[in-house]
Amino acid sequence: MLTKKSAVPAGLPKTTESLCPECLTIIQATIRDDNGKVVMEKSCPKHGKFKDVVWSDTELYLKAERWAKDGVGVTNPAIPKAKQCPFDCGLCDLHLSHTGLANVDLTNRCNLRCPICFANANAAGYVFEPDFDTVVKMLKVLRDERPVPCPAVQFSGGEPTIYPRFLDVIKAAKELGFAQIQVATNGIKFAESLDFCQKASDAGLNTVYLQFDGFRKDIYVRARGRDLLDVKQKVVDNFRKVEHHSSIVLVPTVVKGVNDDQVWPILRYALENMDVIRGVNFQPVAFTGRISNEDLAKGRYTIPDLAKDIERQSKGMIKASDWYPVPAVAPISELWMALYGDSKVTLTTHAHCGMATYMFVRGPDNVIPITRFVDVEPLFDELYELARKAGSKKIKAFSKVKAFSLLRKYLKKDELPDGMSSVQFLKALRGVLSEETKSELAKFSWQMMYVGAMHFMDSYNYDVERVKRCMIHYTTPDGKIIPFCAYNSGPVYRTEVEKRFSVPLAEWRKRHGEEYT
Repeated sequence: MLTKKSAVPAGLPKTTESLCPECLTIIQATIRDDNGKVVMEKSCPKHGKFKDVVWSDTELYLKAERWAKDGVGVTNPAIPKAKQCPFDCGLCDLHLSHTGLANVDLTNRCNLRCPICFANANAAGYVFEPDFDTVVKMLKVLRDERPVPCPAVQFSGGEPTIYPRFLDVIKAAKELGFAQIQVATNGIKFAESLDFCQKASDAGLNTVYLQFDGFRKDIYVRARGRDLLDVKQKVVDNFRKVEHHSSIVLVPTVVKGVNDDQVWPILRYALENMDVIRGVNFQPVAFTGRISNEDLAKGRYTIPDLAKDIERQSKGMIKASDWYPVPAVAPISELWMALYGDSKVTLTTHAHCGMATYMFVRGPDNVIPITRFVDVEPLFDELYELARKAGSKKIKAFSKVKAFSLLRKYLKKDELPDGMSSVQFLKALRGVLSEETKSELAKFSWQMMYVGAMHFMDSYNYDVERVKRCMIHYTTPDGKIIPFCAYNSGPVYRTEVEKRFSVPLAEWRKRHGEEYT
């Protein structure tokens, strides 16, 4: 299941397929450099020309592209003879990545009225809420995916914690073998009840993906409809008290001119609460409705914008050069499979979908990204070549020894953070490549903080090549698996799916009352 060189042409300019934001038909687009920024230009015969900044830094765009790799997709596609992405989703045989993380929408009801939300019952006029047995079937579809059964599920919505059998679906996911069970939440239910937090953790919840947009009241009022900062703090406080608690990942939706000044304060808050918070996953806002070209230019916020804002706001503690695209770590999975034989998640998402870095943390003012003391690029290059050569048992044994020697080779001992020995660090990294040293990795991981960004597409920056490589998917009540950016943008499968499996809002209220709709 080795990855291969990406079929997307390298360098700029290049052409791709995109969508007309007005009629959503496939049109050709050009991606090119424009004075140091990467722009997409496209023209629809009916609706004219469109231009959008897809990455605000050409140099960082080309750096990310260097790590592009394609996967092998799925061996049991639901749509075996697809003709055109993104109109034949299922997954189809055009798709080049397996599911790394699946979203399962439990409901489109919510206990908030977020102005920026694209999934709520009041706006839609209907309630989408699959029953428990249907949700279990959706989970089984994910676990039946081959060659890699989906390892991680995130319950989403609406607000998934108000689903009547929320704890039961967590237990069901655990029983089906999901290694990572998450919930994307506004946190209100978790803030209201410590007992609810404990029960969710006991049921098997691993990670709380907590909406967290900053530290000013106006941010929450504008984006979420009410001040929620006290709610967010209460969630952190409650999970700190939970026995064997689930971890928290903060998920800020970043809107230019609204909360882009908050990116470092949010990350610093995570560093101050590392006993509970394990990472921050920033999401630059996507424009799900129509918008003028002028407003689009003013509001577009890209991954390089985020990386540079964090560098500036942190006074250089975390630099833009510390960030790497998701598929950069694919060699680790490749080598694992070569050494141990079992299929493993390989992150072959498009190189421009997201970037991340890991930091070694001694305290909120003593943060050193791992890229400062590990020579990442030659290490990953050599690990990838090693994985491609690992074949016979004799070669495999050699490859394991070779992998450990590469870790030593590319460790910059003179630049290790104070208090970290090379022996300690190498033991931890060996845990990635060895089944015998997982305890060392687990101990070490509590001193690490993940920070990343995933920029989901909208119809203005839509790139079909990104859709084909998406690893964050939705599963639907009829047993289909659909890439995130196809589900929520473009042809908008979400609307079609929810209408087919929904109850009119008036009928729902007649049966259940008006709470949380």
